[in-house]
Amino acid sequence: MLRFASLGSGSKGNGTLVASGGHCLLVDCGFTIRETERRMARLGVSPADLSAILVTHEHSDHLSGVAPLARKYGLPVYLTPGTLRARDIGKLPRVHLIEGHQPFAVADIDVTPVAVPHDAREAAQFVFRSRGSSLGLLTDLGTVTPHVEAHFGDCDALVLEANHDPQMLAQGPYPPSLKRRVGGAYGHLSNQQAAGFLQRVGCERLQHLVVAHISEKNNTVERAREALEDAAGQVANCIFACQQQGFDWLHIDKA
Repeated sequence: MLRFASLGSGSKGNGTLVASGGHCLLVDCGFTIRETERRMARLGVSPADLSAILVTHEHSDHLSGVAPLARKYGLPVYLTPGTLRARDIGKLPRVHLIEGHQPFAVADIDVTPVAVPHDAREAAQFVFRSRGSSLGLLTDLGTVTPHVEAHFGDCDALVLEANHDPQMLAQGPYPPSLKRRVGGAYGHLSNQQAAGFLQRVGCERLQHLVVAHISEKNNTVERAREALEDAAGQVANCIFACQQQGFDWLHIDKA
């Protein structure tokens, strides 16, 4: 069955594992090799078990560990041309360009890249399908567009960003330019934006909802939970990912 877990979620580093059958993908890697190996070991896997690394965009909390890990373990990397050109990350063993956000497959996992509004060169989030189940990873976007809703509205499990509380962001320590960036149309979703998305698409089908990329300076789990309570009330399992531990393996039953 399709299953997923997190190495960590937040501005200090991100990485999500998606597995089906004997194949395992790593989406983003914002950690050193040593830290990635340690965090993966906690989840019972090794980088040697990976079939590929997928990259959402070029920000360092998502990209910094990708090239070193790929070189050490000879892993193929999937990313958009814009992400590849955004930074000089050195030679990669094998590069697969995601052209035009067209769907592709890695082993028996079908992947649909979805363009999202974010302050990156050519950002993509992903929907995974395997063996009758679907998982959506939706973080690092400033606006939920109709295009996003169309792709992520019927998933069996969802990792959804609730990055900041607008009041905390406004009163917090960030300089004004960074506040505008985080809270802008190409920044990050607020608790209220995440709740609005869930209300519009409905949660009846969701087996798991993981609230992710929660800011340690501009949000709290309590505020995110309160904002999402009404929208996510029908979800069987709702958890909150953290920076240090991410979250453990979650299994998606066939729809």
